[in-house]
Amino acid sequence: MDDEFVHRTLSGHLHAPLLNGHKQNNDVEHQPTTIVNAGGTTSFVKTCFNGLNALSGVGILSVPYALASGGWLSLILLFVIALATFYTGLLIQRCMDAKSDIRTYPEVGELAFGNNGKIVVSVFMYVELYLVATGFLILEGDNLNNMFPDVGFELFGFRIAGQAFFVLVVALIILPSVWLDNLSLLSFVSASGVLASAIIIGSVFWCGAFDGIGFKHKGTTLINWKGIPNSISLFAFCYCAHPVFPTLYTSMNNKRQFSNVLTFCFIICTFCYASMAVMGYAMFGSDIQSQITLNLPTGKISSLIAIYTTLVNPICKYALMTVPIVSAFKNRFTSNYNTKPLTVLISTTLLVSNVIVALAIPFFGSLMSLVGAFLSVTASIILPCVCYLKISGSYKKPFGFETIIISSIILIGVVVAIVGTYVALAEIVGQM
Repeated sequence: MDDEFVHRTLSGHLHAPLLNGHKQNNDVEHQPTTIVNAGGTTSFVKTCFNGLNALSGVGILSVPYALASGGWLSLILLFVIALATFYTGLLIQRCMDAKSDIRTYPEVGELAFGNNGKIVVSVFMYVELYLVATGFLILEGDNLNNMFPDVGFELFGFRIAGQAFFVLVVALIILPSVWLDNLSLLSFVSASGVLASAIIIGSVFWCGAFDGIGFKHKGTTLINWKGIPNSISLFAFCYCAHPVFPTLYTSMNNKRQFSNVLTFCFIICTFCYASMAVMGYAMFGSDIQSQITLNLPTGKISSLIAIYTTLVNPICKYALMTVPIVSAFKNRFTSNYNTKPLTVLISTTLLVSNVIVALAIPFFGSLMSLVGAFLSVTASIILPCVCYLKISGSYKKPFGFETIIISSIILIGVVVAIVGTYVALAEIVGQM
């Protein structure tokens, strides 16, 4: 599959391939050309599906923990962030309308600030992808260790067990997938994102309603000011799909409906995130862990469905999430060196580095909080606003209503990014 297509499609959170509005071609290698052409071929319904895939991801597992960190009133922050990121999504659309040949998020940054803007946007995208991929390994290790405790082995006198053991096992399982040249099969597997989220929410509800846990309002904290930065960061992580919005927009056969697509996707995803947060906090209260699957009883069928769904998806999606990073490294070499062995070397080195980071910082909640505060807030809130002000020229009217609103969003985003990043880093250091 064309690396550029994968790069465009996956430059954000957990993303599925764009579905062609025309009849599927048996040769998937031809799809990228159809999808990114000037006219666009994707229907409204299929763009909505792609948008839901872009916005749904592993963040669904952490929203109960985010709500528990900040208390019941912090749920308001989820809606505030959803509204702010929805608005910045519209700003990206306006930026793209300024130049018809823009296809990717880095190109928006380039239009606004030249090559430096493109570099800044790209760096935030790649670092976010890298840390989300690392989070996959931590998530797998945590859940497998919860299901099969005290499993491990000895090597040269050292015992490797628990979460670290399963991180290594999962890495070995993933390794062959990162060597593939043609990721067509994996890209279609990744289209299960929406279904996976729905299964997890349904399983958690079933576990609470019919498997004896109940919704006994164990969560009693109304507001916890110390936990607010962590809540905001994790909520922001749920809405970090902005890098894929340009691809969604250019793929549409009727681009005037893009705002309706965003409206539909944000409403559905926000409802799902809020539902999971409320259910999880009501079920487990302050005992909720960074991933709700770690609280579910492993002896129940509904729990096992949620846990296994959680486990399968990251394994399938890891290779797709890291392809843009691998492609970026490959593009640094001339065509003479850009060979299969080089791809294998880069992919393997990247996976090994992910394993090292996952073993060194095995704290899923804290790491995703850091991603949300530093990367998601910047890429999904601050950068769209800054780029729009520059491209539209609105910054020349500092007292205009629109400029004041956007500047206020930037200011709030900067404060959240600084405070949230500090709290997340302090939390990580405190746990090491």
